[in-house]
Amino acid sequence: MKKSWPILLSCFSVGILLSFTYSFAQKKERPKIGLTLSGGGAKGLAHIGILKAIDSAGLKIDYVTGTSMGSIIGSLYAIGNSGNEIEQIARKTDWSLIFSNQVPLRSFSLEEKDEYGKYALELPFSQGKFSLPSGAIESEELWIKLSELYFNVSDVKKFNQFKIPFACIATDITNAEAVVEDSGEIVTAVRASMAIPGVFTTVEDRGIRLVDGGVIRNFPVSDAIAMGATYTIGSNVTQGLLPKERLNNPIQILLQIAFLKEDQDNRKEIGMTDFYIHHNLTKFSIAGFDKANEIIDSGISKGNLLFPKFKKLADSLNLLYGATNDQPKNSTYIDSVFIKGHVVRGLSTISEASFLNSANFKENTKYSKRDLSEMVGRAYATREYQFIHYSLEPLPDGGFGIIFDVDETEATTAKMGIHYNTFTGISLVANLTSRNLLSPTSKSLITLNLGDNIRIKGEHYQFFGGEKSLVVIPSFQYESFKVNTYSNFKKDGLNRINYFVSDIKFQLANQRVINTGLGFKFESEGYDPELQSALELKGTDNYSTPYVYVNINTLDRPVYPKKGFRLYGEFGYVFGQDPHLTYSSYGRPITNPDTINLNASNYSRVTFNMEYYHSINDRFTFLSQLQAGINFSTGENEFNSFYIGGLNKMYRNQIVFAGLQDATLHAQNVATGMIGLRSKIWNGVYLIAKSNVLVNDFMMNRSISSNPKWVTGSALTLAYNSIIGPIEFSAMYSTQTKSLQTYVNIGISF
Repeated sequence: MKKSWPILLSCFSVGILLSFTYSFAQKKERPKIGLTLSGGGAKGLAHIGILKAIDSAGLKIDYVTGTSMGSIIGSLYAIGNSGNEIEQIARKTDWSLIFSNQVPLRSFSLEEKDEYGKYALELPFSQGKFSLPSGAIESEELWIKLSELYFNVSDVKKFNQFKIPFACIATDITNAEAVVEDSGEIVTAVRASMAIPGVFTTVEDRGIRLVDGGVIRNFPVSDAIAMGATYTIGSNVTQGLLPKERLNNPIQILLQIAFLKEDQDNRKEIGMTDFYIHHNLTKFSIAGFDKANEIIDSGISKGNLLFPKFKKLADSLNLLYGATNDQPKNSTYIDSVFIKGHVVRGLSTISEASFLNSANFKENTKYSKRDLSEMVGRAYATREYQFIHYSLEPLPDGGFGIIFDVDETEATTAKMGIHYNTFTGISLVANLTSRNLLSPTSKSLITLNLGDNIRIKGEHYQFFGGEKSLVVIPSFQYESFKVNTYSNFKKDGLNRINYFVSDIKFQLANQRVINTGLGFKFESEGYDPELQSALELKGTDNYSTPYVYVNINTLDRPVYPKKGFRLYGEFGYVFGQDPHLTYSSYGRPITNPDTINLNASNYSRVTFNMEYYHSINDRFTFLSQLQAGINFSTGENEFNSFYIGGLNKMYRNQIVFAGLQDATLHAQNVATGMIGLRSKIWNGVYLIAKSNVLVNDFMMNRSISSNPKWVTGSALTLAYNSIIGPIEFSAMYSTQTKSLQTYVNIGISF
């Protein structure tokens, strides 16, 4: 009996082997796993956590489908990015920028930076009339960002050739039918899939006008099945219809009706899902990109909970069918391209040569994705184009051709904004800008300030050459405004100042960061006292000034910048003064004006302003500022002195100073230094603390005023960056005034 044990064991082993072999032979093909990611705006960032869990579990995905934000996350995964890599991309992306009509301020030429983002409303002049804005966002920065993200698959025009076959869903706006985007330009396909009607502009692709796929199919599980998936995993961030207890106003009821069809389709698609994942993200909104990191963290937490299930599924499949060892698809992945030719489509009034010159594009040149982004941004920054998109086409003999699709902006635009300031009062700021009106490659502007103070400014920019161009800028400005006068930091009078200047500048532009130039201006200034004070000047003075200047701007945004610096320095020589003045004290004429020592001789002068911003982290930004103004004169130059005070730059020769109201002091020479800290409390809401010190009249003793040599002050500001510009409420204190003062600024000034 003992001898029979080996025989029985051998027979048993053979039986098991035969049984396993038979079972293996009967097995079907390894299941094809399809992954579907829903749309949902900012909430779609939660999908990243699911991808990270799938990667950690070693689960192989065979197909990916997505809609809207799900199309972005899904396509990045399909072209070969891991969940970890997509997380890094998402956390580093400035979502508020790419989902706007703005591009970084650094992209603009210095001639455009002062006007960019200044007005709350812009009305293009088209077909003989001004038209209201559509309210839709083209988002040039989004196109640029997508082109960078998909640059390494620029040669792949069929999405089933990605490392994981991919398709996304858009909607044909003409017939309300779903369009499966599975070939062509991946940038166009993804942008179309997320074109929310009324928010983003529509996208034209192969003759079809497309909007967001979520209108018809927000959770495209059926499309993954159509691609060949036999097992489906679906990640859904939408919340479905509201419960009846939350339907308590007409707007919510109308929205509920609007989403009925989507909800019905969503339920059908959920029913096709083998592994359904629902994210509870009710505390976030679809536009809540300011909470991007929190949404990503929520998705990661969800993925961690699901990891054991993904791991079990992956291990079971590997046990039954063996571990996968798939090789990448046979497509060429690139990080730079050699461009041999080009096509520009969409130009009407601007020549192709002018467009290529503004982009600084050259054929037979190698470009990286960053090079192409900067090239497109450079041309877009001229503000002559509504959008600029590019696509790359592989050429039969090697290299690539580039296709530019552009849409020109209207030549003439009316712009308007509202402004209120403690110093200037309330006003409507209106601007009319026209390009190429008086001559080719030019820009003409006229700006009005209508309100408590009247101002008008006209400018003409004539460009010669390419990016490093010569710009000739003739201009004029007239303004009439009231200025309080102070004695020992207390109001003691009111002056109306009338000012006119005509100016011409010859400027060299260099790489959108620095301008240098020389100019000549004629100025006429008049004082007209409206309230009696210790010293009343009435009359006018005319003078001329040739000058040289340097202007540098590397700021990242026009309002509340987080990094960069801005510098303006000017050296001029004042000559040809022609004063016609009378002097009084509380209405009584001063019989011996020579004691005032007013100066009518020639003199040189310097003005200087530098601001620096450094982002400490996402919440805090360090601020600093240096200002100086010096009249190199032995006597008084009251008409060209420097006015000290205020928190916002409002007028010429102003030295802003936290702690003093506008024009509290005036001096022939002054220097100030400021440091501050800006804290982001909520999205768009800031708390700003500033402290500064000044020294004035350090080069001469003045006979007109008795300014203290040193002044210190500080301010605390609560600010909100609104659609009409900054809204700021400040409390100020100076050790010299020994009083707490308030200061209000709303909008962007003239």
